[in-house]
Amino acid sequence: MKVFLRTAGVLLSDLASSLLFLIVFSVTHNAVLSACFGISLGLVQITVQFAGRKPIDVMEWLSLFLVIASGTATILTDDPRFVLFKPSAIYAIVGVAMLKPGWMNRYLPPIARAAAGDVASYVGFAWAGLMFLSAALNAYVAVEKDLASWALIMTVFAIASKAVLFVAGFAAIRLTARRRIAAMPADARDALLASTGWQTTSPPFANPA
Repeated sequence: MKVFLRTAGVLLSDLASSLLFLIVFSVTHNAVLSACFGISLGLVQITVQFAGRKPIDVMEWLSLFLVIASGTATILTDDPRFVLFKPSAIYAIVGVAMLKPGWMNRYLPPIARAAAGDVASYVGFAWAGLMFLSAALNAYVAVEKDLASWALIMTVFAIASKAVLFVAGFAAIRLTARRRIAAMPADARDALLASTGWQTTSPPFANPA
């Protein structure tokens, strides 16, 4: 759950300026004014981080750069689609980071890492694939559809796809861990459970009668 919430939180924060741009543009139909609002929000987010003395990671600096670059391009050309491409860049960068084997392991409890670490790696690659798919879809919709369609399609896809993958990935890791642990010899199972902090008599991992 933590990895899903962290990923969703990062993406929501990084896409906030694009969403604000879309809201302002839908009301005013003024690309330049909307871009100014988007850039301002990006600067405010970084300023709040500084004021709160919170660490600012590379993704946040990169997001600010993309906000300013896409917003400036929109101001110079009066074309709102430049801002709509920013999510594609964010998705692609997150996808590259998720290609690192085992990146999910740090978010899993010890028992899951020990019993289903390989499955977690596969789930991590699936997340990377979803990020790349989201980047490609966003770029396509930004070019082929109007702003209202872009907002609807990307919002529904973002929520639905991530929810489905999270549930499927969680189930795959959990069920694999339970099956493998239940199939272990009693002494090996007890040693594993003890080493990962579980009670050796925990019912979910008992061998079936």
